Formats: sequence, C-alpha cells, structure tokens
Amino acid sequence: MLSILQATTEKELRAIEQIARFIWHEHYTPIIGKEQVEYMLKKFQSTDVMLNQVAEGYRYYSVVEHLEPYHLTKPENILLIGYFAIKPEEDSLFISKFYLHPNARGNGYGRSMLTFIKEQAESGNLYKLRLTVNKYNTNTIAAYEKMGFAKKEAAVFDIGNGYVMDDFVMELFLM
Repeated sequence: MLSILQATTEKELRAIEQIARFIWHEHYTPIIGKEQVEYMLKKFQSTDVMLNQVAEGYRYYSVVEHLEPYHLTKPENILLIGYFAIKPEEDSLFISKFYLHPNARGNGYGRSMLTFIKEQAESGNLYKLRLTVNKYNTNTIAAYEKMGFAKKEAAVFDIGNGYVMDDFVMELFLM
C-alpha cells in the first residue's frame, strides 16, 4: 500500500534529506558530476533549507510504502521510497522536487504521486503544473512527456559557485 504524507517536522525532512542524498547521487552524478550534486544537495535539500522552504510556502511530501497494511503507526512497517515538493504560484502549481528510489520506479508510483499533485492543484483552482528538468535527463523527460507534460522553453539558472542548472521548463495543463 502506498501513502503520501505531508512532511513538516525536522525529523520528517531529515528523512527526506537522507533519501535525497542517495537518489541524487545515483541519478545525477553521471549527468552533472559528483561535485555539483554535493553542492546542490547542500543548497537545496538539507534539512535546514527545506525547513526554510516550508516556511516560504513549499509543501514537502514523503511517499511511503507500507510493508504490512494498516500499520501506519508502526515505523518499522513503513518504507520511505520517494518524495516531492510543490509550491502554489499565480496560476500554476510548481513541482519543485519529484523523486523515487530506483527500486520503486516502474511500479506506477510516479503516476500516483502526479495524481495527488493534480488534486492539490485543482483544489487550489490552479490550472497547470510546472516543473524544470535537466536537459540531459532524457529518461525523466520521456516519463514526464508520457504523463502529459510538454516542453515550454529551455532555461539556464545560475545557482552559484560556478554551477548552472541547464533545464527545460515543462508544463501540463489541467483544464
């Protein structure tokens, strides 16, 4: 059974920081290199940074799999398999983070996460989803396109320390 739980406490965000470290190194090191991955983890995915983002209106969610149904209160029966972060904007819901552990990919969990995000957008009367994705992250781009996203534009973001994010902005219209 899969659950999506809002993460607001330091403990919950620290767990996200740990899984982010694993996922980002596994996924991004071949694309952007270990040094940039380390820099970006510290800049965007440390517990303190996420706590500040939550205070600024970002909503982080843990994606958990239950090893035994209906035992959500027993931590030993819950496995953190991914996370995402969203932030309402003027007319859209920005998907800031959207990650699954490699062992959890290909099981429909990404679609479940996206369905949840769509519901959040619709409940906030937002008519589109927006995200950014590295231009060389071809498998993820293909997955987003399969889920209905389209490339809107190319964008380069200076993130400091001599690093940039060389991305596509992608959108999905809901209405």
